[in-house]
Amino acid sequence: MSTTSKLRRDIRRRRETLAANREQAAASPVEPHAELRDQQRTLLAGVVRRDGEWVLGMDGRIAGQTPSAARVLALIMQAAELHERQGTPVRLVYSDALKDAAHAEAKADGKDFEQFKTELAASLKTPTKS
Repeated sequence: MSTTSKLRRDIRRRRETLAANREQAAASPVEPHAELRDQQRTLLAGVVRRDGEWVLGMDGRIAGQTPSAARVLALIMQAAELHERQGTPVRLVYSDALKDAAHAEAKADGKDFEQFKTELAASLKTPTKS
């Protein structure tokens, strides 16, 4: 191999590394806020905050995103209850920031969080009209 081709290859690799580092630095941070795990510590669902949106992930995929902390907390709690009813013991852990934001949002709507959660569960059971 000639020295010029090695030099060109090294320059190209340095540029690729710098570009990858710039992309990684520019990516918005992801803040984990909740996780739902079974007894084997397998992650069943999780909630993160990214770009001002709450993102719910289930089964290794993004299930949805919303600006509503109350909605995402209620949904992951409902998933935990569903697993428990099906006989799978689970452990749900969530951050104080998520809980506080969810309770504040429900209070702004004139409800407590339990009322919000109950109404959301009822609206999900009711089929939508097309």
